[in-house]
Amino acid sequence: MTGVRVYDASQGVAGPHAAMLMALNGADVIKVEPPGGDWGRVLGRRENFQTIHFFAFNRAKRSIVIDMSRPEGRDLSAQLAGTCDVFVESFRPGVAKRIGLGYDVLSKDNPGLVYLSVSGFGQVGPYRERPGVDGLLQAYSGMMIMNGGEGPPFRQNIIAIDIMTGVYGFSAICAALMRREKTGQGSYLDVNLMQSAAAFQAAKIMEFHDEGGNPPPLYTPSGIFEASDGHILVSAMRDAHYTALCDVVGRPDLATSPLYADIPSRNANAKSLVAELKAEFVKQTSVFWIERLLAAGVMAEKVNSYGDWLEDEHAQAVNAYEWVDHPDFGRLPVANIPGITPLRDTQDRTTAPDPGQHTRDILGGFDLSDDTVEKLIADGIVQQLDTSGR
Repeated sequence: MTGVRVYDASQGVAGPHAAMLMALNGADVIKVEPPGGDWGRVLGRRENFQTIHFFAFNRAKRSIVIDMSRPEGRDLSAQLAGTCDVFVESFRPGVAKRIGLGYDVLSKDNPGLVYLSVSGFGQVGPYRERPGVDGLLQAYSGMMIMNGGEGPPFRQNIIAIDIMTGVYGFSAICAALMRREKTGQGSYLDVNLMQSAAAFQAAKIMEFHDEGGNPPPLYTPSGIFEASDGHILVSAMRDAHYTALCDVVGRPDLATSPLYADIPSRNANAKSLVAELKAEFVKQTSVFWIERLLAAGVMAEKVNSYGDWLEDEHAQAVNAYEWVDHPDFGRLPVANIPGITPLRDTQDRTTAPDPGQHTRDILGGFDLSDDTVEKLIADGIVQQLDTSGR
């Protein structure tokens, strides 16, 4: 995406993630922050102007701070947007238009602009004004009920909906840029956490409707079992897998029992089957079972911690992550993004900007005198971070 310039006015996770994926692909992403910075900068342990959370979703960007509560700041923002191919925002619906940065305004002078609006519930509908973060949309979309199974609703600690919304937004932007190559016209894209949560769960939603309620598992056994020294996950997807599993645990009788003859019967009698298997798996170590199950063609893995994964020889062999020296947090393991990183070129992919770190550099691309730039800084219209003490 070298040659593509992005105006990133988004905050939090979803919008910044979409913009970062462009930056990691070579786009020049300008993160436009309000005085005080992106609110993502205060999530988690903070050192100077950074948190690990912010770093995770804002690498390879440049930052300028503009006070858009003032007319001069709004004018400067519109001028900057006029130089960009992509505009990403996560204001409450209607705010961008109110401050002169709506698609209808910006596209008049920049008809090729690809404009992405990121929100919790979308730009239209009765819930459009509701705030939306990952946990709220897990609750709203049915994900917590589905995750809880027969127990109480369960929230995933990973912000999967936020992250997937960023991926969907990035995908939509790429498609819109390809359309622009053919038509010369930009696009307006409404990507929100609510629709992303539904798309993420599309198969389960259809199964729920078809079954008239929470659907049964696709097959049994498939789940977590306790070994003598930890836990393993076992997945016997086909009849042959199930037969092999029964042989490995020394219970061939379970393979020949009419109670467990096929997937429907195993699903119907899942509780008794799982209880039988639990009694066997707890007798030996995780490694004991994994080696034998894999040798028999049964899908199985040890349940790892992040520490286990970082030390695993396969994760290291495929370059699943790389160590980065962060100026505030020290050495950090940064997961590489499939198909995108690691890339070795002149752009630094391993840092996230401090607020206003590149204000002068970015304004240098405009036809502004040095005196004008310094006056904008002195008047507080923009802010340039002083990093001399770091």
